[in-house]
Amino acid sequence: AVVSTQSGHYGRDLEEELIKAREKLTMRKDMYEKMVKVDKNEPTEEEHNFKAVTKPRYMQWRERLSSTATLGFRIDGIKQADRDPDKNFKTVRTSHEVAYVLRKHIDHKEETRLKLLERLKEIRATLEKSKFFACHEVIGSSLLLVHDQPENGVARANIWMIDFGKTTPLIEGKLLDHRTPWVEDLTVKTGNQEDGYLAGLDNLVELFENLSSIPPPEGLEDETG
Repeated sequence: AVVSTQSGHYGRDLEEELIKAREKLTMRKDMYEKMVKVDKNEPTEEEHNFKAVTKPRYMQWRERLSSTATLGFRIDGIKQADRDPDKNFKTVRTSHEVAYVLRKHIDHKEETRLKLLERLKEIRATLEKSKFFACHEVIGSSLLLVHDQPENGVARANIWMIDFGKTTPLIEGKLLDHRTPWVEDLTVKTGNQEDGYLAGLDNLVELFENLSSIPPPEGLEDETG
């Protein structure tokens, strides 16, 4: 089984889009339709009249719906065995909801949880010491969690960092701690470039540490059969 998570401050992900939007405002009917499909009451009266929203507006709304806004990461998709990929996690927002999905994903296997937790901590320790990581901005990167636990056998589990298409070097001498909140600076039409990667990873580690003790969302029960 495979799960993909994306880490980072949602505001930083939008920084370039916000800058572009101020220079050239474009209304998108396709994004309006996606928005009302999830929540018909979200668009403003003006947006309803135009039947369109701007891309930054849509992206900010989408990120607010997910756990990116609350935990600094979100589940992008899950693929299990021969089933079709599941990407219906846009509104998985709270720690209870994320834990519920992850427990189901690893089939409540304690051995799998511990191996994934160990790997997450290894990745975090490596990044905290990495000079390359400190002088690069990491936007849109994902963690790929892969595991397999046969009925009779030892669990296999690993995690890889993937998707570095938007990873860029900083100006000489500038460093990021990847935990400080992203702040927009209107005077220079940009922000502090903090991507929140480690902040999201911290929350993912904590969630795996407490995975079995976090109650399911209200109205749901864990499937342990």
